[in-house]
Amino acid sequence: MRQAILQLEESRIREVANAGMGRSDVLAFWFGESDEVTPEFIRQAAIDSLQRGETFYSHNLGLPELRAAIASYTSALHGPVASERLAVTSGGVNALMVAMQALVDAGDEVVVVTPVWPNLTAQPAILGAKVVCVPLQPQASGPNQGAWRLDLPALLARVTPATKLLLLNAPNNPTGWTLTRAEQQSILQHCRATGTWILADEVYERLYYEPSQNHCAPSFLDLAEPEDRLVVAHSFSKSFLMTGWRLGWLVMPAELTPQVGKLIEFNTSCASVFTQRAGIAALLRSAEVTPRVVAHLKLCRDTLVPLLRALPGVQVATPAGGMYAFFKLEGFDDSLSTAKRLVLEAGLGLAPGNAFAPQAQGWLRWCFASRDPQRLVQGVQRLQDWLKQQPAPSTDTPV
Repeated sequence: MRQAILQLEESRIREVANAGMGRSDVLAFWFGESDEVTPEFIRQAAIDSLQRGETFYSHNLGLPELRAAIASYTSALHGPVASERLAVTSGGVNALMVAMQALVDAGDEVVVVTPVWPNLTAQPAILGAKVVCVPLQPQASGPNQGAWRLDLPALLARVTPATKLLLLNAPNNPTGWTLTRAEQQSILQHCRATGTWILADEVYERLYYEPSQNHCAPSFLDLAEPEDRLVVAHSFSKSFLMTGWRLGWLVMPAELTPQVGKLIEFNTSCASVFTQRAGIAALLRSAEVTPRVVAHLKLCRDTLVPLLRALPGVQVATPAGGMYAFFKLEGFDDSLSTAKRLVLEAGLGLAPGNAFAPQAQGWLRWCFASRDPQRLVQGVQRLQDWLKQQPAPSTDTPV
């Protein structure tokens, strides 16, 4: 067994979820997905494909019709993107792994901005890369208390010509942090100078709640040239309520596309045709799905965050993007232990902050993608009741 695999930590999110599996009384907000099913017309497109007998292999890079639909969709948001720069993958996580396999050798340095979804630090480690984490910093006071911010000079100083890949997830899971256009421009210019590839995980770009011209978060695709050392990963999971379908895509320089096609062959061969047909339907009628999803998520965010902020000892900011409230619970420094206790003692399922980075110890992630916002209200009430049952911190002065 490879040492890199033996050293991988099991998912702390899954560890908490396993503690509550099979309990009907648990309000679960631990996974990053909505509890709303995929829209009927998307499901029907897959059913129709199956009924036509489309159960065979497809092109490694995806159906031409789907690549054309992705090109049209992406171009409408970010300017011209040709099909030749696209590859369809079996989910966003597969997109990220294939991109890293294409770019990273064992021993290469990969810089990752954290806290971040744990897969993004595990994947380069699996490949034998040297993973260097540059942490975001939470604001401890002021009007944006609980918001996480990037120390841009520190990041740029850490990315050198020895850095093969810079990995960024924005809007960020779990913090909701989002890169500004100016930060993206500085990062892009710096990586051009160092020869560093950028892998941008932008799967949450449409789940963005600030005013914007194209109704999505700032993207590197708005700034980069087609030949830049930039790969952008996307997924149908979040914006189209398709987490279980496992369908994603990559945008990259055209000369990289055939190499990614080879890697897809050796990973999954291809995405299933009926799933790709569902993806085409989702993109062609995206205006019927994504704006409604975003509006509902904003309602959920604006329901949950004020309730959390009103609780004593809670530090939380309103996220600009994503589907998570990331909050610090004063006096509860062991995130994993706290999350497990909340499941067992309060029937409340949250993700532990230290699943995303050591510096997020004491924080908890709450996925607010709930079909019924009242579930969020009930969850906060359970948290409040549980906090009232906890012993007050000792005020004794040590002798």
